[in-house]
Amino acid sequence: MLEYEPKILLAFAETLGGNEEIFEWLMKNGYPELGALSKCLRGSEEAFEWLMKNGYVHLGALDRAIDGDPNAYLWLQKNDYSLLTVLADACHAKPEAIEYFNRHNLPIFLLIARKFIAFRDNQTYDYHKKIF
Repeated sequence: MLEYEPKILLAFAETLGGNEEIFEWLMKNGYPELGALSKCLRGSEEAFEWLMKNGYVHLGALDRAIDGDPNAYLWLQKNDYSLLTVLADACHAKPEAIEYFNRHNLPIFLLIARKFIAFRDNQTYDYHKKIF
């Protein structure tokens, strides 16, 4: 996710809180994968399928890793998506992940994790999501 400019990642973070205007902006301005990831993280199975069918398997795996799927987490590790595994850990407030982002001066990922945690803590989830 380092390929995205910080302002794009900031926009993505805002969509996790349900900002539909920014979601639409992402979708119309060349970042449909981030829009889909946002919807996916908020429980959309349709968005997950879109990610998988459109070449964003790593983002689908991130969603499932955040949901606690160990196979998705291992898939990210095996396929050299270490930053995404750290993000998944940060979404569970693991101290080593938070320290990693602080140490590497990547506060935008801490913001993303905080936005996701705030969303998660205020929701109930459908635990019937497909296994990755």
